[in-house]
Formats: sequence, structure tokens, C-alpha cells
Amino acid sequence: MTNALRLGIAGLGTVGTGVLDILKRHGDLLAARGGRAVAVTAVSARSKGKDRGHDLSNLAWYDDPVALAKSDKIDVFIELIGGDSGPARDSVEAAIASGKHVVTANKALLAHHGAALAKAAEAKGVMLNFEAAVAGGIPVIKTLREGLAGNDVRRIFGILNGTCNYILTKMADEGRSFADVLAEAQKLGYAEADPTFDVGGFDTAHKLAILTSLAFGTQVNVDKIAIEGIEAITLEDIRNAAELGYKIKLLGVAVQHEGGVEQRVHPTLVPKNSPVSETDGVFNAVVIRGDFVGDLMLEGRGAGSHPTASAVVGDIVDIARGNARPVFGVPAKSLKAYVQAPQKAHEGGFYVSLQLHDRPGAVAAIARILADEKISIESIVQRGTASAATARDTAPFILITHNTLEPSIRKAMGKIEKDGHVVGHPRVIRIERL
Repeated sequence: MTNALRLGIAGLGTVGTGVLDILKRHGDLLAARGGRAVAVTAVSARSKGKDRGHDLSNLAWYDDPVALAKSDKIDVFIELIGGDSGPARDSVEAAIASGKHVVTANKALLAHHGAALAKAAEAKGVMLNFEAAVAGGIPVIKTLREGLAGNDVRRIFGILNGTCNYILTKMADEGRSFADVLAEAQKLGYAEADPTFDVGGFDTAHKLAILTSLAFGTQVNVDKIAIEGIEAITLEDIRNAAELGYKIKLLGVAVQHEGGVEQRVHPTLVPKNSPVSETDGVFNAVVIRGDFVGDLMLEGRGAGSHPTASAVVGDIVDIARGNARPVFGVPAKSLKAYVQAPQKAHEGGFYVSLQLHDRPGAVAAIARILADEKISIESIVQRGTASAATARDTAPFILITHNTLEPSIRKAMGKIEKDGHVVGHPRVIRIERL
């Protein structure tokens, strides 16, 4: 193994063992493609005795990932621990300070500390690669950082969380409730016991923050993302959307405007003929709009042991080749300060679902409130009877608005709710005419 690239892996969970699988099967192929052999020489994990399907007896074992990161037995530190602080952050910082290249799949770490880590890595002359941090096996980082270097990217959006996409797909295809499908997703291992990070939109936000920095050359800023999850989406919403020619997806959207950057994560009605509408199940999709290439869509498995490990190994081969480049596409010191875009009307309008008391004057009262907030209605769908789960003197009432400022629509919904003409809370979902 003379001149072999020596790897230290911290974290031997599903992705870590997936990396071992690929290195074992494709060692010769990777050596040919990278120009030198790659070999794991040291590892760190919580339990030394756990059976991971690989013989680790000849590898140096470290209980402390920071000690592994500083070890002279490795050239590349592979961080697969997770989390935006604690051992993950400490070990990555230690590896960079020790002159080690770093490969990580940790979106939370990069979303919160990406700019600082990039500056440290570039100052030290080491690589910080993170293809696996966004969209699993889909090579979206390399596409933005290298493949589209000749384009001015103005917009990027996509389905970035397979758990949410699985839930929404199952609800639509099988007519099941959110709670029912979530329970199944947890049983299958697609959702955690506490699914808040996924279904609340926070996982998508971390990934979007990274893509925004790469696409627009700005500092990573996850704190400025408007986040809304899918917890309030009902089967009725999904059926209504289908009748209107839409599907509901959880999207992460970033747009570069003249006055700043717009970032948001939320459930979205997307037209059935749009690029992402057919991305179902646990799959992810990312659409990038460049001024010369137009719309480019990447779709594939956004999570899982081998797809994510594939992205990690791709980063390792780049290091073996000596393919160095700025962490976020431009030198970290050149990343622009993040500027929030001024408020503007949402171009796709909004879907509004109300459970309306079936009595004289109710529709007129709602129309008056909308007019007061200067909200224009594109279409109305009013059904004759309530669902079995609601009182008999109510009926579903659906509005589609024209382009409208979000604060205006939220203010109007607050007034409508207080006015006493609706039961429960209005549901508001953005529409994207992609």
C-alpha cells in the first residue's frame, strides 16, 4: 500500500458500513480511477464489538473521533457521526488543523458552520468535500460547483427529504392519513421515532442552505430560511390538489433576486406536468436554472446506505486525484454576505382551504376580507356537503388566489378565522407554477 491514500472513518452506521462495502468491492476500480490505491487504516465508532459485516481487526481503533482526526495513520478524515456540534464539529476542526483532508455527509454541520470550516480548510490547503450531505447519491454538489461553473444560477428548488416525499406519495396513492403513513414510515425505518426534523422541514432547510451558498456564492445562512413542514397537510388537501391538477410536495426553494436571496421550505402545490411532480416515494429531485443551460433536473435516491456511501466514495476519489477546488465554488473569503430579498408577491398564488358554515352571508364576508387585504381570487371551488367527520351545517370551500404577498394572505386568514364563519383553522399552501 505504498502511496495509498489512507482513510480514517468516524461513524460506522449505515453510511459508514456502506463505504466499507464499496471500497471492498471496487478497490481496484477506485485505484485506477483515482491514480492511487485507497485504504481504510483507522476507524472510530461507539461500539467496538458490534458486527458490521467487515473484518476490522487490522485497523487502528479510536474511541475518540478527535484522536482519530489527529492521527498520523490517516490522510483523509471521513466524518459520518452527524450533528452540528459536539464530536462531529470537534473532530472535523481537529482534522483540518492537523492538515487532513475531510469528507463529510453532515448537512447540519455545514449549514451552521460551513463558511468557517471552508475558510479553515482553504487556509490549511486541505480539501473539504461534502457531496453526500445533500440529496444522497445525486451529484448535485459537483454539478453546481463544477459542471455549471459557466452559468449564472438564479434559481434552485427541489424535493430534498425522502421521508416527507414518501409520506405525501402514499397519502396520494393510497388515500391514507398523514398519521397512518407516518407510522408506516417509522416502522420501515424511513422516519425516526421523533420525526420532527424531517416532517417539520428542518432537514430540507439545512440542505437548501448549502445549495444556496453553492448556487449564489453567498455565505451559508440557514437562520434566514422560512420553514413550514407537512404536519398540517390533510388527505382532503391532497385530493383537492389532484382535482385542480396539482400534487403536493415539500419543496426547498432558493431564488436570487436583484436585491438579495429568497429561501423557503414549505408544502407546495406543483402542476402535474412539472419536472418534480413525478418524483415519488423516497426519491429526491433538484432543479437548477442556469442562464445558459436552462433547467437541469437531477433525480435519484436521496438517502440510504449505498447511495449516500457512493457520494462519499466519489469525494474520496477526488482527493486521490488531487482535484482541489474552493469548498463552496469560490474562495471562502470571497463569499458574499447573505442579504435577505425584499418582500415580493408570491408569483404562484395560494391554495386556501376553509371549512365554511353553510349560512347566508358567509361567502360575502370572506370576499370582503380578501378585498380589504387586496387579495384577488383566481378561482373558487365550493362543495355541497361536508365530510363525514365534520358538522352537517358546514361545507368545504377552496380558494385559489392570484399573486399575493404572504403577509397579506396570513392576515386575511386571521381575520376570517376570528369572524366566526369558519370551523377550525384555514389551511394555506403555496402554489408554484414551475
